[in-house]
Amino acid sequence: MPSIQGFSTARARSYVFRLPLFTRAIALVIILVSLLSLPEFWDLQAWGSLVPDKVSLFAAHRITTFPLIHLNILHAILNVIALTPLMERFENEYGTLTSLALFFGPLTTVPAVLYLFFELVILQRNTAIMGASIWVFLLLGMEAIRTYRANPYLVIGTHHIPTWTTPLLLAFVVAALVPSTSLLGHLCGLAVGYITGLGYVKYIAPPEWALRWLESKLNLLAILPHYVSVDQKTYGRFGVLPSSNRTGGSAAAELVGSTQRLGP
Repeated sequence: MPSIQGFSTARARSYVFRLPLFTRAIALVIILVSLLSLPEFWDLQAWGSLVPDKVSLFAAHRITTFPLIHLNILHAILNVIALTPLMERFENEYGTLTSLALFFGPLTTVPAVLYLFFELVILQRNTAIMGASIWVFLLLGMEAIRTYRANPYLVIGTHHIPTWTTPLLLAFVVAALVPSTSLLGHLCGLAVGYITGLGYVKYIAPPEWALRWLESKLNLLAILPHYVSVDQKTYGRFGVLPSSNRTGGSAAAELVGSTQRLGP
């Protein structure tokens, strides 16, 4: 299988096939929306981007649709590449239903409202934003808090840099190097990611008992491929865990298997 400097197409294909349901759905929707946004189809940018002075009771959809809409197909592809591994880790940890509820709920609306407050009230501007990079920085903020708890400092020479500041530095670097990026939008996503990473995600997530009931009522584990269970302690990630009640023999014997020959 061809490889370029350690990149293996077989590994990449295997990684894509293992992606959980919500992660692959979000990536697919972003690409499809970008294709539909081409000039000869539908001006989705005008319909769904977060334009501060156009958000109203009758246009409240903008505070949840803007991460799915991008400037062009290249913008969408770059954001999908950055978002996928972060979203995969989040979904594998919290489950598919929780990810769906949070990313089309508070993890999108709270950064959007925060952006509207600073843009309209504090800065008194009307700069539109769009793109999944706000999700990227939100998830980077959560990962930074996780990393900080395990490894508080990044040592460079004689300098000790707190690891939680790395996505903050990245936000400023991206704003300086990449045109048409919104530093304020990235900072709003990052702030919510920091707060969520401190453990407050449990206060904004739907009740786990309700998600478990819905999951079992609709039999989602059986009908949806790559679905990640909410209750991973009972059901594992993608289905029922192996039973620990063995009728005979030891675990070691089960792992080694039988010595019976298969074939001549």
